[in-house]
Amino acid sequence: MDLQLSYPIKRRKSRAVKIGDVLIGGGFPIAIQSMTTTDTRDVAATVGQITQLFDAGCDIVRISVLNHQAGDCLKAIKDQIPNKPIVADIHFQYKLALKAIEAGFDKIRINPGNIGAEWKVREVTKAAQERGVPIRIGVNSGSLPKDLLEQYGHDDPRAFVEAALREAAILEDMNFQDIVLSVKSTNTTVAFWAYHMLGQRCDYPLHIGITESGILETGTVKSSVGLGAILMTGIGDTIRVSLAADPIHEPRVAKQILQSCALVNEGVEVIACPTCGRCQIDMIPLAESISAKTRHIKAPLKVAVMGCAVNGPGEAAAADVGIAGGAGKGILIKKGEIVARMDEADLEKNLLDEIEAMTGEKIPR
Repeated sequence: MDLQLSYPIKRRKSRAVKIGDVLIGGGFPIAIQSMTTTDTRDVAATVGQITQLFDAGCDIVRISVLNHQAGDCLKAIKDQIPNKPIVADIHFQYKLALKAIEAGFDKIRINPGNIGAEWKVREVTKAAQERGVPIRIGVNSGSLPKDLLEQYGHDDPRAFVEAALREAAILEDMNFQDIVLSVKSTNTTVAFWAYHMLGQRCDYPLHIGITESGILETGTVKSSVGLGAILMTGIGDTIRVSLAADPIHEPRVAKQILQSCALVNEGVEVIACPTCGRCQIDMIPLAESISAKTRHIKAPLKVAVMGCAVNGPGEAAAADVGIAGGAGKGILIKKGEIVARMDEADLEKNLLDEIEAMTGEKIPR
């Protein structure tokens, strides 16, 4: 397959699909997703984690529906979070999708490898069509249809693409168009090509992810490589970073990936030097503290935290505001100009004060 790129990269054109009050595709901002890890039968815990994920930056949250006991809890969950887009993740039992639609869920995710016979897919599609609920067809490495596995094997992007389009054809046959597709592999190369092949063969919005990417550190790296490569070539309408960790990390990493790809202009971006033998202040805890305390801020701002007088002032000049320090002293830099000199102990307070003044958002101390 030839991949034709030109500068500047343009986002792939896709149709728009409405999930609750969030529009994806159609040129709308890339939506961040995550998924709960609670037992869905524990309504309080699940509602609590959904709320935490939205507060951490998610636009859409998905929950698993393991069995009919979990299905019976869906309405109670949705009733407590009526104005946020929540997705029901369905495997094997199509009747659970019907329960989720009846409970008012904003999207259904099904997997063509395990949802069952075509008539079951049609039953789900009919119910979704009547309620105006979109369906994501989610293909992944672990549940490809058997005939495609026999034809292509696990690590051939063609298997993922054919599985997604085959299932979409059933929905299309019923004149159902509110479709989202995903072709997630744990292999970054397979995922990259699967998304590009799929993107050339349809105009549905694509939810991108690297499935089963790993624990927090290694999964963050793998997801950043895979998703960054896909995003930088213009593909992606929603994104999930799949980590074997507290899910609160997933929207944070996703947001950073989108920032690094220049696809969002929101929030504080802390740039910090990696330190070397010239560093004479305790810079790393300082940068970590500033990053944690400003995570909630929505206004776009680039903040520099630098650890020496050699490169610090020059590098901080590329930021909106920053600090550089050494040997017990430091400077505050704003728009490339030194605006204050101070003791090292006052650097964090003065920088946070300046961030508050520039963004108009309060920072808890």
